[in-house]
Amino acid sequence: MNENLWNRCVVFHGHECPGLAIGFRACEVAVKEMNIEFSHDEEIVCVCENDSCAVDAVQVITGCTFGKGNLIYRGTGKMAFSFFNRQNGDNVRIVSKPSKVKMNKEERQRYILKAPIEDIFCIKKPHFKIPEAARIFKTVTCEKCGEGVSENKIRLEDGKKVCLDCFHEYSRGW
Repeated sequence: MNENLWNRCVVFHGHECPGLAIGFRACEVAVKEMNIEFSHDEEIVCVCENDSCAVDAVQVITGCTFGKGNLIYRGTGKMAFSFFNRQNGDNVRIVSKPSKVKMNKEERQRYILKAPIEDIFCIKKPHFKIPEAARIFKTVTCEKCGEGVSENKIRLEDGKKVCLDCFHEYSRGW
């Protein structure tokens, strides 16, 4: 294990925990399987299916960030990470296996950091395509609250351009 890299993840995240350890080990898999380095632009993309502590390790190790548009949140609630290389098309999906043994927080973290990869992850190919590169949209002013909003998130309501906060969703139950 790269102690220096783990310590950088801990400093960025603020504390050690099992979630951070999962992200750390998932990134170890991605780096090894895809032979990737830190992404300075959008050459590497990570689709994370959770918003847990693990995602902080993804940012530190891979350089995938929400701000650059190469860290994408797909809220399935799974401890799953799909990595894509835009330059050569390589990809991998890394999914955490449920723990079969009850452990306290410290034991779980130690186990995740030291266990063989095949004991903690299923490694396969993603079942979805690489997301398109980040786009920059025009800013539109919401006609209700006056705040600026990216044009791809604007809605029409009673003939007015409104943001998602001001929009009243219409549903008939299905």
